[in-house]
Amino acid sequence: MTQQPAKICILGGGFGGLYTALRLSQLPWEPTQKPEVVLVDQSDRFLFSPFLYELLTGELQTWEIAPPFEELLANTGVRFCQATVAGIDIDQQRVHLQDGIEIFYDRLVLALGGETPLDIVPGATSYAYPFRTIADAYRVEERLRVLEESDADKIRVAIVGAGYSGVELACKLADRLGERGRFRLIELSDQILRTSPEFNRQSASVALEKRGVFIDLETKVEAIAVDSISLEYKNQVDTIPVDLVIWTVGTRVAPVVRTLGVKQNQRGQITTRPTLQVLDHPNIFALGDLADTLDAEGKQVPATAQAAFQQADYTAWNIWANLTNRPLLPFRYQYIGEMMTLGTDDATLAGLGIKLNGTFAYIARRLAYLYRLPTLDHQLKVGFNWLARPIIETLAK
Repeated sequence: MTQQPAKICILGGGFGGLYTALRLSQLPWEPTQKPEVVLVDQSDRFLFSPFLYELLTGELQTWEIAPPFEELLANTGVRFCQATVAGIDIDQQRVHLQDGIEIFYDRLVLALGGETPLDIVPGATSYAYPFRTIADAYRVEERLRVLEESDADKIRVAIVGAGYSGVELACKLADRLGERGRFRLIELSDQILRTSPEFNRQSASVALEKRGVFIDLETKVEAIAVDSISLEYKNQVDTIPVDLVIWTVGTRVAPVVRTLGVKQNQRGQITTRPTLQVLDHPNIFALGDLADTLDAEGKQVPATAQAAFQQADYTAWNIWANLTNRPLLPFRYQYIGEMMTLGTDDATLAGLGIKLNGTFAYIARRLAYLYRLPTLDHQLKVGFNWLARPIIETLAK
């Protein structure tokens, strides 16, 4: 009797999920061993999230940073299914989708990422704009367009969170709005970019000061209303008029993950072995934002795109090894530095002994991320567009 090919179901099409699927398609499977791989995501497009800020300044276009899954997975043998996950039955090894479809699996990859928690502050769900997805970026863009077309001489923007997203957004939007923009960057701790290298923090501070961004440190958001934000600083609450509040703080594990009967930490992240296998469930792998992982050296793996990008390689390899009776590899996280955009044609990077800011850092960041785009075909299309666009714009003048 012929053995049926293994069924691999990957939930989530971010860095962890998509790159795992692509890597699985490239591994040296024997013809009789090649598995059936299905990738499930609620969106029809992959999002290269580090470039999301460039949509708001017109530096990049949607197709460059958010290509369709169908296009990326063409000729890979991976099947894409656009759907929302309603439940996971780990005993019966099946995934329930909201449209009633069930997917049975032999190996399951959990890479659903996280969601922005808005319900922790009164009014945030109704009046704050998260900035995590393409849909979020479109909503912010529409709000900005309305404000820019208004008669108001000032456009007042409050950005909650002075981590990477908050700082990058503040710089990009300050460049977009110019003299009309009035910006507040609100941070609960005592410094911006708390986990960033000192060089990047200093470069960001200079960029924010240059753009006139006001920074509220040790400040808590008490409430958000339709046209105001209430801030608490040293036990005193001030309510400030505002036209747009963008929320960049925190990440929360999806509810469908929280209900799984597996070991999780206090934040709901799934505890894994260094091989990225879920404890007591060797046929389930977890990576990215929803995974609580110690690497081969016992170090905590950060919930970053950089880590998920690396974990995808290990996840694919370990599934291949698991199905072909080979030893699995414990994940080894390689910190390769951090890059941030600090406005139009400006950036900073620190890592691997290199420190750069300004235009050179902007170019280096662009090239590094071009290399990390998911497929060679998409890299070539985007790279060609970057080379051709200035020429076309010059000829059009």
